[in-house]
Amino acid sequence: MTGPHADPAAGPVVLGVDIGTTSTKTVAFAVGGEQLASASAGYPLEEPHGGHAVQDPQLILRAVLDTVRAVVEEVGAERVAGLSFSSAMHGLLGLSPEGEPLTPLVTWADTRASAQAERLRAGVGGLALHRRTGTPVHPMSPLPKLVWFHEQEPKLCERVAFWAGIKEFVLLRLCNALVVDHSVASATGLMNIHELAWDDEALALAGILPEQLPELVPTTTVLPGLTDGAARATGLPASTPVVVGASDGPLANLGLGAVRPGVAACSIGTSGALRVVVDRPVVDPLGRVFCYALTPGRWVVGGAINNGGVVLGWAGDALAPDLGEDSQEALCALAESVPAGSGGLLMLPYLLSERAPHWSSLPRGAYVGLTRAHGRAHLVRAALEGVCQQLGLVLQSMRSAGLAVEQVRATGGFARSPLWRQMLADVLGTDISFASGHEGSGFGAALLGMQALGLIESIDVAADLVEVDSTLRPDPADAAVHASLQPVFEQLYEALVPTFTSLRRLAPALPLERD
Repeated sequence: MTGPHADPAAGPVVLGVDIGTTSTKTVAFAVGGEQLASASAGYPLEEPHGGHAVQDPQLILRAVLDTVRAVVEEVGAERVAGLSFSSAMHGLLGLSPEGEPLTPLVTWADTRASAQAERLRAGVGGLALHRRTGTPVHPMSPLPKLVWFHEQEPKLCERVAFWAGIKEFVLLRLCNALVVDHSVASATGLMNIHELAWDDEALALAGILPEQLPELVPTTTVLPGLTDGAARATGLPASTPVVVGASDGPLANLGLGAVRPGVAACSIGTSGALRVVVDRPVVDPLGRVFCYALTPGRWVVGGAINNGGVVLGWAGDALAPDLGEDSQEALCALAESVPAGSGGLLMLPYLLSERAPHWSSLPRGAYVGLTRAHGRAHLVRAALEGVCQQLGLVLQSMRSAGLAVEQVRATGGFARSPLWRQMLADVLGTDISFASGHEGSGFGAALLGMQALGLIESIDVAADLVEVDSTLRPDPADAAVHASLQPVFEQLYEALVPTFTSLRRLAPALPLERD
């Protein structure tokens, strides 16, 4: 736990509870944006079979209760004006009529529904489905996952009374209310974003009825309080208001203060994303970007990539194991020893397939342009540049959809590397600001809670509360190099689709290791 003991005479605080893929973090924020205390608890992401990536929802619920209790003990229950939630998107969980889990939580990283997603995407109504729901037709989203369950686990489906995500399960346990906010629902592929209602055609494809889904509510909905059991577990009064909250991607924009027109939020952690806030649903005619709800009258449009910091981790393991486990700094020093463009070497960083803007489980990573003159430093730099180039394709897709992006605010583990920070500015060709002191989605959840509870007038205050540490401008020479390579990088995906297809067909006969 971090944070000083708070002054009991100070004002109210809101707890932002961020339910992430590998941990839950609860943070107490004062109305002025000051972080007063935090606690986190981790849990495993299990991969019991190829393509499966699941979690135990009970462990996540315990992490929520434990971290909330730890923060409450530090700031004092009397100061807590309410809880507000953020959670990872695209999770799917089958519940019994009594609300007990019948399946593990199937996370966004689960790719078992790849064949179903590709079938839906290639179908006559695939692109129309994306345009109505705002969610790319991809194995990450609940719609293809539901199709998979009905095709592969029909007996199980007969026992499932409700399908929900992790935040809905947590709120059911905390408040005895089965509700889903418009933000999480807009990432399921099941909600019509133009009508804010479940989409009849999507539900028919999924093989479910509307009554099997939680009640749709705005992200600012305030639930009246906690159950007696949840109150005891958290140390809070049962009357404590609970704000339903939103999903982590849109809330990350809020937490970075990227809420004004033309200001995008960019994150590179294990994966990466680029998003901008708009005042109405925006649908890309070509289906390259998503559109998710934030608050009434606020939407977040952009794209997520699977391969961010994981690429640097792979480079350390595969290309430079001699540098040791904590080799990020040394790897970046290697990359810095060669010029922008890596001597004409490009890397498609699709180690975990890819999401935006192609939204396909098909691609694999590739180095193209390799010559005898290239060394380890070129391979490492090309990997980092490939991540930035992929985000560049997302930015290009956003602009093609009619979105103005004039400035980027960035966060994530990559920001610790001066080289990677500058490289991103150069590849995107735009100024990048780096914010300090806030917890991204957790702070966004707290701000949303403050608005819902009437403690602040509007989430627009986020733009002023988030301090910018520094702003980088693109280096003109290096930016020109990356701009010349981007069309080549973009063309490589389509050029290699036949190769990716053949490799996937052959994959069962090509094991990674000897028996």
